[in-house]
Amino acid sequence: MTPTHIRTATLADLAPMAQLFDAYRQFYQYPSDLALASAYIAQRMQKGESVILLACDDTGAALGFCQLYPTFCSLEAKPIYALYDLYVAPAARGAGVGNQLLLAAEQTARDHGMCRLDLTTAKTNTPAQAAYEALGWERDEVYFAYSKAVTVRN
Repeated sequence: MTPTHIRTATLADLAPMAQLFDAYRQFYQYPSDLALASAYIAQRMQKGESVILLACDDTGAALGFCQLYPTFCSLEAKPIYALYDLYVAPAARGAGVGNQLLLAAEQTARDHGMCRLDLTTAKTNTPAQAAYEALGWERDEVYFAYSKAVTVRN
């Protein structure tokens, strides 16, 4: 595997980002929908609603990405990033790409004045959990996470 380079994705990266995002959604048992993936990523980039870090090899081939959404911690009264999406293509797994993306996310948060990074992962995703903990992430043992689907009315 050639060295990995991490950079902020731009609209010029839309095609490989859409492919990676579609594969990420499939990893979490969502059906493939490349048009939806492309539209979603394009909207986040165009509206400046997230920071997407893209990992590429020396040839420019996309290896993985992470997506950071700015939000706030009311208790600390400071901005944070929610690291909502992290995905490494199967062929690049085990080469440290995920760790490099996590470290780049940490530096990006620091550079943008965020006080913390938060993420959630599937309880069954033990390889990711081990990677997070090896890099100093702490599992929340105090709070439960809840969600509720909301139907949009037109």
